[in-house]
Parts: sequence; C-alpha cells; structure tokens
Amino acid sequence: MAKELGTGKNWAAEMRERKPPRAALDWTEDNALNIQISGSWDRIFKASGSSTVSDGLIGQAARLGSQGKRTDPDATDFTLGFVDAMQPEDAAEALLLTQMAATHQAVMMLARHLNHVETIPQKDCAEKALNKTARTFAAQMDTLKRYRSKGQQTVRVERVTVESGAQAVVGNVESGGRGRQEK
Repeated sequence: MAKELGTGKNWAAEMRERKPPRAALDWTEDNALNIQISGSWDRIFKASGSSTVSDGLIGQAARLGSQGKRTDPDATDFTLGFVDAMQPEDAAEALLLTQMAATHQAVMMLARHLNHVETIPQKDCAEKALNKTARTFAAQMDTLKRYRSKGQQTVRVERVTVESGAQAVVGNVESGGRGRQEK
C-alpha cells in the first residue's frame, strides 16, 4: 500500500520536500513539442505501468490548453500535479485523473466565461455548457470512488418483519464486486 502523504506529524515538511512533477514545453524548429520533465514522477510512472502510457499521459497534459504553437505550462503543471497528488494506483486511475484535471480546468474556464457574457443568448449557452461540464466532473468523481472501493456495496435495510417460525440474518452482509486487485 502506498504511503499516504500527511499521515505523520510533519506533513508540511513532507509536502515541501516533495518536488511536484513539472514539464517545460518548447516547440522545435521542425514543429515538434519538446517536453522536459522535472520533479517527482514516481507515482505517475508507477501507476502508468508502461512508458507508452506515461509518455502519452505527459504528451496529452502538455497539449492541454494549447492552441497552435502556444502552450499553457500552468495548465500542464496543474494537470500533472493533480494526478500526482491523487496518488493513482494503476493506469486506469492515472488516465481518469488526467481527464478529471482537464474537466476541472474546463469548468473554471466556462465559469470565467459566464461571468463576462453580455447577452441573454450568450448567458444561456455558457450556463448550459458550464452545467454539463460540472456534471461530468461529478460523474468522474463518482466513477473514481466506485473504482477505488473495489466494487463493495452497502445495503441498509430500514425495516424488517420476521413472522413467527421464520429465520432472519442479523449482522453485516456484504457483496463483493470487481475492483482493483490487491498487490
């Protein structure tokens, strides 16, 4: 099991000690995006399971918020920092967390846009897009929660009637599902 950050008495020192993952972005003369990584990447690399997945995740995060040759290093670092902070256990979690970071950034951009609309149709359109994107983030959070819970479900019965001569089970009844495999 991964060590959780902040469980010791000196969690602030642990946070300062850990260098967040960062990516320096630069376009080359032959129109290729050069990505130089620094900081602590161990969580992302381990969760990715292969260099192909981690390279793809880094490349997709690097292009987040870019238009043409203009990149947004802050959006890239936010995405990578979010994935790292959420401590993904496998490639599925790493990719979902990357999507969640991108969705969050879209929600914030749409909220900013909604604050600056000038007409009713613009307001309606911006509000609709913001609501859909915010619901998507909530659905992603729910998906992550279900995936991390290993499919365990809790059923709570509020009222039970047992007739004379019948039997009842009293106690915790659990039904397992498919989820992450223990390592």
